[in-house]
Amino acid sequence: MKYRVPRGTQDILPPESSVWRGVEEVARVLLERFGYSEIRTPVFEMKDLFLRTVGEETDIVQKEMYTFADRKGRELALRPEGTAPVIRSYVENSLWKDNRFLKLYYMGPMFRYDRPQKGRYRQFHQIGAEAVGSLSPAVDAEVIAMVEMILRAAGIRRLTVRINSLGEAESRANYTSALKDYFGAVRDRLCSDCNTRLERNPMRLLDCKVPSCRELAADIPPIEDYLSPESSEHYAQVQEKLAQLGVNYEKDKHMVRGLDYYTRTTFEFYHGELGGSVALGGGGRYDSLVEEIGGPDTPAIGFSLGTERVLLAAERDRQSARDVPRDRSMIYLAWIGEKAGEAAFRLAAALRLAVRVELELESRSLKAQFRQADKLGAGYVMIIGERELAEGKVQLKDLTSGGQRELTLAGLAEFIEQEIKSHRMDESPHGRIDRILGGQLDEALASLQF
Repeated sequence: MKYRVPRGTQDILPPESSVWRGVEEVARVLLERFGYSEIRTPVFEMKDLFLRTVGEETDIVQKEMYTFADRKGRELALRPEGTAPVIRSYVENSLWKDNRFLKLYYMGPMFRYDRPQKGRYRQFHQIGAEAVGSLSPAVDAEVIAMVEMILRAAGIRRLTVRINSLGEAESRANYTSALKDYFGAVRDRLCSDCNTRLERNPMRLLDCKVPSCRELAADIPPIEDYLSPESSEHYAQVQEKLAQLGVNYEKDKHMVRGLDYYTRTTFEFYHGELGGSVALGGGGRYDSLVEEIGGPDTPAIGFSLGTERVLLAAERDRQSARDVPRDRSMIYLAWIGEKAGEAAFRLAAALRLAVRVELELESRSLKAQFRQADKLGAGYVMIIGERELAEGKVQLKDLTSGGQRELTLAGLAEFIEQEIKSHRMDESPHGRIDRILGGQLDEALASLQF
C-alpha cells in the first residue's frame, strides 16, 4: 500500500519550509514590537467550548468541526480557530489578575472539514493575536494597522482592508429584526440552510456563499443604520483612528465574519489576485466572550491570518521562495583530497560555533560541490585543497558577486566577525522588516506634527 497525506493536508518541504519560517518570524518580531507575548494552547479542546463560543448555527460547528470521544466518553474537538482556546486559558488561569490589559499571540495548526482547494486546507495554519481588557477604539485601529504591517512585511503589496461594525446586543437585536422582515419577504428564494438560519440566527444569512442568496443580500439595509448611539460613536472613532494611522479601508455592510462571538468592530484583509471572497485573514471585537465562558466582564479584540493564504498572496506578488535571496550568512565548505577533507571536518565544527556551515561529506568533484552550494542557496563557498592545507589558508568565493579571495585562519575569523554576522543581521526577521518597512520611518516621522 502506498501511503499519502490525508486529503486536505500537505507536507511543507524545504525550501518552502524556510519561507514559512520567515513569515512566522517576521510576524513574531512585529507582534512583540507591539507588546504581545506568545501563548500556546492544546490542538484539541472540549467540544462544548466551540459550541458555546463559535455558535451552534455557524457552518464551522454544523459542517466543519473534527469531533471525537476519548476512551472515557468525553466529547472533544480539534480546534477550528484560535480565539476560543486563548480566552479559555485566560479565564482558567485568571490572567486578568496580574494584568488588566493583556496582549497575547499564537501560531499553529487549526482543523476544519472544508472542501480543499488552492489556499484552503483541512489542516491549516494561523497566526493570530488577542488584546484583552480594553474597549478603546484606538486598540481596534492599532490591531488593524498592525495586521497590515505584518502582511506588508511578509511581502504582500496589493492589500484591501474592509471594516464593519456589528454593534452590541441592542444593535444586533434591532438589526436581526430588520433582517427577518427583509428575508422573510423572499423566503421562498432562499436556500434550505438559509431558511433554517432565518429562524435561528438571521445574521448568518449574510455569510451564505450560495450565489442566489448573495444576490438577495445585496440590497439589505446596512447594519450601520441600526447601531445604538454608543456603538455608532465607537465605529466613528475607529475610522478616525485608522485615518490618523494612514490605513486605507473600505466599509462592507455584509461583513459579519463566520463566528457568532463578534461585537462592534469587524475587519478582513484581501489580496487583489486571490478574489474578493478569499480573505487572507481578519478579526474583530468580542466584548462578551470572556464573560460567556465564566470570566469577568472583559472587552477584547483579536485577529487571525491564514498562513497558507498569506504565502500564496506573497507568491502572487513575486515574493515566493524562488525570489528569496541567498543566505549570505551561510558557508558551504568544499574540499579536495583526503587530508583536506579531514581538516575541513574539524574546521566546520569550529565555524559552527558562530555561523551556519554546510560540509561536503561525499568526496565529490569540486564542480559538483559548487552545484550543491548553489542549490542550497549558500552565500559563500570555502575551498580547502592540498596547497591551502600546506599554507594554512582557505579560498573564499562569494556566490553573489563572483569575487574570490584568500584568507588565513586569523583573517577568516575577522571575516566572520565583520561580514558574516552583518549579513546574518540583514537576513534576520529584524533585517527583513527593516528592508521592507524601515525606509518609511523618515517619511512617517517627517509627517508628524505635535
